[in-house]
Amino acid sequence: MNETVWVTGASSGLGLHTAQALQNAGFRVVAGARSFADEARHTPGQICLPLDVTCADSMDAFVREATARCGAPYALVNCAGVLVLGACESYAPEEIRRVMETNFMGQAAMIARALPLMRARGEGRIVNFSSINGLLGIPFQGAYVASKHAVEGFSECLALEAAPFGVQVTVVEPGDHRSGAQTYRLASRGMTPSLPYWDAFEAARSVIARDEAGGSDPDALGRRVARILRRKRMPQRLRVAKADQHLAVVLHDVLPSRLFARIIGSYYRPGKRRDGHA
Repeated sequence: MNETVWVTGASSGLGLHTAQALQNAGFRVVAGARSFADEARHTPGQICLPLDVTCADSMDAFVREATARCGAPYALVNCAGVLVLGACESYAPEEIRRVMETNFMGQAAMIARALPLMRARGEGRIVNFSSINGLLGIPFQGAYVASKHAVEGFSECLALEAAPFGVQVTVVEPGDHRSGAQTYRLASRGMTPSLPYWDAFEAARSVIARDEAGGSDPDALGRRVARILRRKRMPQRLRVAKADQHLAVVLHDVLPSRLFARIIGSYYRPGKRRDGHA
């Protein structure tokens, strides 16, 4: 059985850990990332190919080379992503476009290339990385949250359409994990001290960094992705997060919107530490 898995965004962050876990689980991994244009960045035991999910020519070249070497993929795991922090009004159009093109449109474009190959073989698996923030919003991640909400809705539609052809779809919703590369965690150019949001932004950015530093084990997430790819029936969603983040999703759905907004706002409020003292 051909168990080739294509992994996008495989050179850093959760993509790197997921690709390694898949390799350890016995899958043949074709790893794609922009940095793999540099031979020194390649990972032993994986087929590493340059891949920019915002460039059609790059995606076409990846698909040609991957299929020439390994045939049609058994699974596609879409991990490529970028985060630009800033107030919603501070984003330049090109910054929003970059986030949407990488996090959402890149996934859709890779799916459009992989799905016909899976359909032809009568089976396949697609795993789209979303986020807890695909289910709720937090301050100063507006572009990222929008892109992950798009992934959630698109994946639901895709699952319904692909099921008759033997192709299953799972959305992975990670909470904070110890993984990210700062190269892909940027600040909006328009987010400057002259804006009235600056103090709130600095406080929120500190909380975000602290939560990521104390986040879950990215290798454990990768192993869970590997396990669901082995299952006869994949779950439609796989949420991998700490208890408080699971609770936040539940509260978002059951509490009045204004009450939930006050709770989230207080968590990121300027001058408040995680222990609740000023």
